[in-house]
Amino acid sequence: MIDQTAFNLIAETFASHYDSVYYVDAESGNYTVLVPSQILTKLNLPNEGEDFFAMAKANADKYVHPEDLDLVLLIHDKETIVEKVSKNGSYTVGCRLIIDGKTIHIRHVDMLCKDKKHILFCTEKIDDELLEKAAQQEKLQNAERKIRLDELTGIKNKNAFMELGDSLDESIRTVDSDLKFGIVICDVNDLKRYNDMRGHSFGDEFIRKACRMICENFPNSQIYRIGGDEFAVYLTGEDYEIREELLENLRRESYANGRSRSGPVIATGITVFDPASDAKFSDVVKKADLDMYKNKKMFKNGSPANRTATVTKVEIPIPDGRKRKLDAMFGALLTISDGGYVFLNDLRYDYSRWSAALVDDYGFESEYMYHVGKMWQDYVHPDDLEKYTEIVDSIISGRGDPKDLKYRARRPDGTYVVLQPRAFVLCDDDGNPEYYGGIIIQH
Repeated sequence: MIDQTAFNLIAETFASHYDSVYYVDAESGNYTVLVPSQILTKLNLPNEGEDFFAMAKANADKYVHPEDLDLVLLIHDKETIVEKVSKNGSYTVGCRLIIDGKTIHIRHVDMLCKDKKHILFCTEKIDDELLEKAAQQEKLQNAERKIRLDELTGIKNKNAFMELGDSLDESIRTVDSDLKFGIVICDVNDLKRYNDMRGHSFGDEFIRKACRMICENFPNSQIYRIGGDEFAVYLTGEDYEIREELLENLRRESYANGRSRSGPVIATGITVFDPASDAKFSDVVKKADLDMYKNKKMFKNGSPANRTATVTKVEIPIPDGRKRKLDAMFGALLTISDGGYVFLNDLRYDYSRWSAALVDDYGFESEYMYHVGKMWQDYVHPDDLEKYTEIVDSIISGRGDPKDLKYRARRPDGTYVVLQPRAFVLCDDDGNPEYYGGIIIQH
């Protein structure tokens, strides 16, 4: 059928690309194997013969996946293949084989030779190619998901919210009479203060807590983080029908958190799509945003979230040098606090620094305060106050034992917790008490 020199040249050319190559006379079916199959070695198929098409059909059910058998029989139908390769020059199709119980993916590539009389029947194993393609597809899908997901909270992000807007704009333009949806805009109060006072890691956790609050209050809605401290809720279905009730629940929880200083305070605004006045999605969002700012003002103007602590002005402010020294000593205390509240008072100026956690948990105005000792007495349980003041005075004067100091303190929500300071006093060169501080353990 083909001289040996040409045979060797063709075999060498195709061997690196295909698992098997058959050189077939399109008219008679006579064939010669140019590249023996490495996959079908156990079948001991002949290297040449008089009817390639009959041979292939006779052996197909021995190695072809049952679901692909009809396809393979069609591939090796003489009239069908001759027609396809004569028309297009080549024909390609994939199928599966079952070899030793394992599934192998291959690709059939049938090509018409230049003499128009012979066809090359080639097969190549494509498992690695499919795995690589699947891995690339997974990476692409992951990348697309990341584009639409907020990394910190795991919910949808601003990109996804903008895509939602584009989709709804199309529905609004087509005058969809059944279009019913609402938007809730949520803004987390005091995020910057938490970041400044307690660090961005605490601020991140604060955002996650706020996100959980919103998701729990709108369980059947799509939630988006559209800014650093801003979220949006897309209301449809059941949540849309009971939206006022769900919003009231979230506001009630926020007010409670504001009173107790125990969790995020979230300002919220809501509106629903009105086809008579809303020409596009952004119109709905703007109305919800305006409503949110009204709610935010309620928190600032007399809401239970406002702090009530006051700071007495001092006539002689602490010098910068003394304040820097206080900060340095406070920082040293903080490194060994092991989670306890840290406090340090410059007795000469009655100027204190308290840890951010204590300031936050008890609703103080700042970490730095004058005359905080008198203010703190308002938090001590009335039944413990006399003993508390007596022991503190004795510790500062050098007579009392700090181990005896244990009392109950009132949190902003009205509950009492037991506090036990590990206190100390530092004196100046003349023996006068100069600093009073320590670490407060909450039981």
